[in-house]
Amino acid sequence: MIDRPSPNHDSRPPGAAIDMLVLHYTGMRTAAAALDRLCDPAAKVSAHYAIDEDGTVLRLVAEDRRAWHAGVAFWAGSTDINGRAIGIELVNPGHEFGYRPFAPAQMAALVDLAGDLLARHPIPAGQVLGHSDVAPRRKRDPGELFDWKALAAAGIGLWPEDAAPAPPDRTAAIRLLAAIGYETDDPAASLAAFQRHFRPERVDGRLDAPTMGRLRAVTAAAGA
Repeated sequence: MIDRPSPNHDSRPPGAAIDMLVLHYTGMRTAAAALDRLCDPAAKVSAHYAIDEDGTVLRLVAEDRRAWHAGVAFWAGSTDINGRAIGIELVNPGHEFGYRPFAPAQMAALVDLAGDLLARHPIPAGQVLGHSDVAPRRKRDPGELFDWKALAAAGIGLWPEDAAPAPPDRTAAIRLLAAIGYETDDPAASLAAFQRHFRPERVDGRLDAPTMGRLRAVTAAAGA
């Protein structure tokens, strides 16, 4: 692990437990440009860790400090996501600059790092999230090419295997999204974020039987 300190952090709320892990992609053309921005005081953004595509892990902000990675966000009634989360940036150009699958070495390093984090902090499987989960109207990262299923198979995060299609029910779907933790002011955006995480083969914000089935399965697996 390499220390690359960022000045962009402040104090966590007193007594706040670290109970969320939020994954991002850098969304910039190069790793160097992304790291420069994460460490630029004028940018006012940061994360606790960044992982390059070759698996190199960089520590930017101490875990007991609040890094500035989630922005305007919401999960399960909470709006200070930064105050309770660890943020990890994965080097990837993102949807604007040539989005591509995450490299095996990068995913392996993420599994190791996240495993250590979960051993130190009370982060439930249902609160290992993407930026798009907590900010569905603004963000798409880490995106539909991120392998959430493989991460869950390594013991990090949630992936229900039993997700049989179910009859679409918009009212029930909104209720289930809220039970999982999503904001529901814009149901289509939140449904697209859910699909991006749990049904990446179709991300359109429309409710169909497979999406409804996965909503029910995720809710049950999360104990929501």
